[in-house]
Amino acid sequence: MNSKLPERPKKKRSCGLRIRTVQRARHSSLVRVASTRLPTTFGVFDLIGFERANVDKGETESALLLMLGDLHNRAPLLRIHSQCVTGEVLGSLRCDCRGQLEHAMSAIADEGSGLVIYEYQEGRGIGLMAKLKAYGLQDKGLDTVEANHALGFDTDYRDFSLAVAILREIGIDRVRLMSNNPKKHEALTMGGIEIVERIACEAAPNPDALAYLRTKKEKMGHWLTVA
Repeated sequence: MNSKLPERPKKKRSCGLRIRTVQRARHSSLVRVASTRLPTTFGVFDLIGFERANVDKGETESALLLMLGDLHNRAPLLRIHSQCVTGEVLGSLRCDCRGQLEHAMSAIADEGSGLVIYEYQEGRGIGLMAKLKAYGLQDKGLDTVEANHALGFDTDYRDFSLAVAILREIGIDRVRLMSNNPKKHEALTMGGIEIVERIACEAAPNPDALAYLRTKKEKMGHWLTVA
């Protein structure tokens, strides 16, 4: 099913972005780089790649937007998800990332509409190699927060302003947020996106991830039911 975005007033938009087309967005330096159709095990999503120059970091940020169905009728389901190579590609059981992404895409498919913004912020923003070093320290008894601090990193470097910019660009200002993370809730609210409902996005816990989930709940304030 093709996604239908809310219409933007006073501005006409060409139908269908070609894969090689680069379009300048309205907000900051946000650029639509590519658009395509993505068949998945959950349904056929529309996929758009976005980039934005980050002057402060001196780098280009990238994100993917997956959309399904008609986004007009009500506030759509939204999952803002950070890349996790170990969980999503390698099948690691140390975290709940893959389970959360699959849960969100399944919920969107069941409803027939919604969107996922997939951001490249591996390891809560410290990157893959640093994340593996943090795993090594966790093997020695540190938790995920303590391991970050031992390596000289903050607990969480992620910035969700790119997700806000993407939502504004596609004309979405009200969402039902699938998240357990209060920082995502705060970032959207501060960015002018109304959260009409927060929906828990919990994967079934496994023994290898329990300590990690408890740390997220106790030290990072995530809304989790794990005991």
